[in-house]
Amino acid sequence: MGEIRFGVDDLAQLRFAVSPLWESVAALRASADPGRHALHLPWIKTALTVGRERTALLPHLPELEALVPPPRCPLAEIGEELAALAGPPGRAEAVLAWWGAGVRPHWPRIRAVLEADLAHRTRQLAEDGIREVFAHLHPSLRWSEDRLGGAGLPAGGLVLDGGGITLAPSAFTTRCVLLPGREAVPPCLVYPARAVGTLWERSAEPGDGLARLLGRSRAGLLGRTRTPTTTTGLAHQTGLSAGAVSQHLAVLRDAGLVTSHRYRREVYYRASELGQALLGRAS
Repeated sequence: MGEIRFGVDDLAQLRFAVSPLWESVAALRASADPGRHALHLPWIKTALTVGRERTALLPHLPELEALVPPPRCPLAEIGEELAALAGPPGRAEAVLAWWGAGVRPHWPRIRAVLEADLAHRTRQLAEDGIREVFAHLHPSLRWSEDRLGGAGLPAGGLVLDGGGITLAPSAFTTRCVLLPGREAVPPCLVYPARAVGTLWERSAEPGDGLARLLGRSRAGLLGRTRTPTTTTGLAHQTGLSAGAVSQHLAVLRDAGLVTSHRYRREVYYRASELGQALLGRAS
């Protein structure tokens, strides 16, 4: 058990982020221990086929987990994070190879789950406050007065210096992990994302009736907004251009079938109650 102590300025500097580098390393851990990551077995079966990339990194897994830097921005690219990775340059090249072979092909799906988690946490922060956010990150965490306590936190205690902390959901992490701050970058608390059990599910496609009513592209987009997602995410998933996705979403929103809200530079779309009801009936 350990704890993190917050000041007033630290609570005001709370941030959220997605780290593709951490996900790559955590995914490597999951592929090396399938018994503890049964939810990811559909992905692990494909990950085991990229043996050369995995084999090069597995002996260095504990070292890599300790070297991953905290994310510098909310939606970092893998190249930016690898540039800050400590250790031999060849290690970064090996991680990039693993990312390209084992993680990147599935990144749109993984990122959609992570972004849906971020949308939920930011909504929770706005509606219920920081105490509720911490209370629901992980069962092991406890907020008391000005301190967050729980397993995976520094045993000697960490006092934040006014720069705040970043919270990052992870699809492959089953416990909370603290990435120490570096230079001007605040520490990052990685926690298990919500709804990971849906990550590898094959969602039922809307029926032909809904496709005839809305058009196949719009029906497909509506089906993918069961959880919050962005125009970019939907473009990756469907192969449509971002412009085409935006036009279809505008029509769905005007019809009251999807709602939208902005988080930082991204706009998230989610099926409205009417849209969810329509999808449920069509399925």
